[in-house]
Amino acid sequence: MSINLTTNLSFGTLLTEEKQRNGLSRTGHTVTAVFLGLILFLGFINNFIVLVLFCKFKVLRNPANMLLLNISISDMLACLSGTTLSFASSIRGRWIGGYHGCRWYGFANSCFGIVSLISLAILSYERYRTLTLCPRQGTDYQKSLLAVAGSWLYSLVWTVPPLIGWSSYGAEGAGMSCSVHWTSKSVESVSYIMCLFIFCLVIPILFMVYFYGRLLYTVKQVGKIRKSAARKREYHVLFMVVTAVICYLICWVPYGMIALLATFGPPGVVSPVANIVPSILAKSSTVCNPIIYILMNKQFYKCFLILLHCQPASYAPDASLCPSKVTVIQLAQRKNKEVPCTIQDLPEVSKKQLCLLSPEPTVAPASEHPSEKMVETCLSE
Repeated sequence: MSINLTTNLSFGTLLTEEKQRNGLSRTGHTVTAVFLGLILFLGFINNFIVLVLFCKFKVLRNPANMLLLNISISDMLACLSGTTLSFASSIRGRWIGGYHGCRWYGFANSCFGIVSLISLAILSYERYRTLTLCPRQGTDYQKSLLAVAGSWLYSLVWTVPPLIGWSSYGAEGAGMSCSVHWTSKSVESVSYIMCLFIFCLVIPILFMVYFYGRLLYTVKQVGKIRKSAARKREYHVLFMVVTAVICYLICWVPYGMIALLATFGPPGVVSPVANIVPSILAKSSTVCNPIIYILMNKQFYKCFLILLHCQPASYAPDASLCPSKVTVIQLAQRKNKEVPCTIQDLPEVSKKQLCLLSPEPTVAPASEHPSEKMVETCLSE
């Protein structure tokens, strides 16, 4: 009993000191509540639509979309478990969750956020692999489920330690939310924050930049071979990749930088606004992710239009979208020389050969080159 009382008193003292040092005015709390309310509403609605699409359209329930479903679930949980409490606290002008609520908020928000980050990094690899390696025939849910389970396990590895003594969760900013105790100068906290920064922010960013960069290089090579056919698709992929990477960086890098500054800078160096803005940007990822990774996906977009009765059900994407028929492009050969292949006679991938899926189940005219439509749909998925 005495230990719990001491802990609660310490937490109350921490909140008081935090408010005195970084407290916001009533107007500041109101503005913060407005932004958090928008993020809560839009994030919940966007991810709820994604879940409805998964439930309603069987064609979407395939291994390739498991990571997208995982991202939506983690973002939905982040909205429900974290943003709601921050929103209510901003309206009240003080933290309303107490000590245990703060620990839960810090753990849950960090856990769901890292799941989304890792899933986005894995998704960049999956998109690159889908377009540069000839996939095996049939569906393979095992690898997709392993990737989903791996993202949750990886997240738990980095979010459970503060609950058992390696750093801790506490109030951040103006005391309207909780996270890792960034301002602690203890060896345990500093070492944990450095590991968290490297393994849960820097490495996923490098992962995404590398594989999306390789993907852009791949499309560029296709453009050199079939300039007229690949130009539009190249711009589409460029827009998709740049949008994904920029939104990722905008949402998470400022939060990481402020956290490092709060850890290694002098006390009070981070102002209330400078602390709250990156936190809001990080929470806004729950709104951006469904738009970038789901609604820009042609399969999901067609199903979304059908859900809104903007298109008849006959326009639903076929389950045979992106079949296993492939075209191999040998980058070492001259331009305009392309060698068709089948799964049976497919050469080794290591010989600088590029296998791209043929997304359209329709049969092209005899005069049309078979690679005319091989990239567009699969890149957008």
